[in-house]
Amino acid sequence: MTVPLAFEDVGSGPPLLLLHGLYGSSSNWRRIAKGLSAERRVLSVDLRNHGASPWTTTMAYDEMAADVAALIDRLGLDRPAVLGHSMGGKVAMTLALTDAARVGRLIVVDIAPVSYGDHFSSYTAAMRGVDALHATGRDEIKRALLQTIPDERTVGFLMTNLVRHGEQYDWRINLATLASALPGIGSFPDTLAGSTYDGPVSVIDGERSDYVSEADRPRFLALFPRARFVTLPDAGHWLHADQPDAFIAAVAQALAS
Repeated sequence: MTVPLAFEDVGSGPPLLLLHGLYGSSSNWRRIAKGLSAERRVLSVDLRNHGASPWTTTMAYDEMAADVAALIDRLGLDRPAVLGHSMGGKVAMTLALTDAARVGRLIVVDIAPVSYGDHFSSYTAAMRGVDALHATGRDEIKRALLQTIPDERTVGFLMTNLVRHGEQYDWRINLATLASALPGIGSFPDTLAGSTYDGPVSVIDGERSDYVSEADRPRFLALFPRARFVTLPDAGHWLHADQPDAFIAAVAQALAS
């Protein structure tokens, strides 16, 4: 069953959907959305179990792609461009491969249609291990996370999911479902082998990221015969945060090509 996804909407023109990565939300993409909104209606989407969207007990890629398809139908969008980063990129690829008629063009950001090792269960475990409800403030929660995730930037990103209700804090992300869904999120659906999307596809990766390699290109081209590849200099996996202006320019070029 699909869920009604929350989203932020800015600008006017041909529609562009932005799909965030794991632990992300539409709020992480506001600068990018604003930068693209002069020429496009940009809809930054909260995927299920993230941001302001409903929580569910499952989050397989076919389910998340169906949620996005339902949003496209609900808003009456005509073949929008769909951009997805990391997990959102896999959602976007799944949507294009299973429902090509709904996708005008595809932009995949720093992820490949392959399976990855477990990079994230420790983050979910760390967040679940923090007693946010009884914390005296954000600093206490940050210190607790840093004990197991010794990287301030990563902890800062994870804490974008921290919300305050009166005097108490809580996570707006469904950590229980994420914990059980992580193996599937790290993979790519085997059922899509042999499928193709023949529309225009741009793959944008970060020079300092190891998520997309030359070895992944044959896999991309088997599924997306029109795929074109762009590497953003001096950018890691969060290339939209590392090099926002260059990223906006790369996306604008991809949309115009």
